[in-house]
Amino acid sequence: MYSSSSSSSGVPVARVRSNAERDPKDLEASLNHLLQLHNHNSLSLRHNAEKAKKNAIGKAEKVSELLVEAVNGGVQDSFINQKRIEFEIRTLASTITRFIKQTDQWLSSTHALNTAVKEIGDFENWMKVMEYECKSITAAIQNIHQE
Repeated sequence: MYSSSSSSSGVPVARVRSNAERDPKDLEASLNHLLQLHNHNSLSLRHNAEKAKKNAIGKAEKVSELLVEAVNGGVQDSFINQKRIEFEIRTLASTITRFIKQTDQWLSSTHALNTAVKEIGDFENWMKVMEYECKSITAAIQNIHQE
């Protein structure tokens, strides 16, 4: 690779052989070696890129699953609350219906009681009128007998 020669000043100069001066077989072997290194590095890079891609896809899937779970968790809670509210509404509606019926019964009972009290008052008033008329008739009969 190195050959020694002397310059015009008599000092030996190291000279590097050019690629053209090398053996063509060494050159071909070097090129094949460089090509193999390039192919190996290219495969390694492709393999690393594929691993990174799979890893990124897996993590993206995990993130999307977590997001879906978070959103669905809120939706599920809302759905459960909605069902509870609907149940409470139905319960309250039936309670209100029962209270309306009970109130109607109380109203009819108090109306009947008021009617009975009025009738008693009317009867009492009729009795007073009858008593007054009886006294008037008795007084008239006594006046007739005394005369």
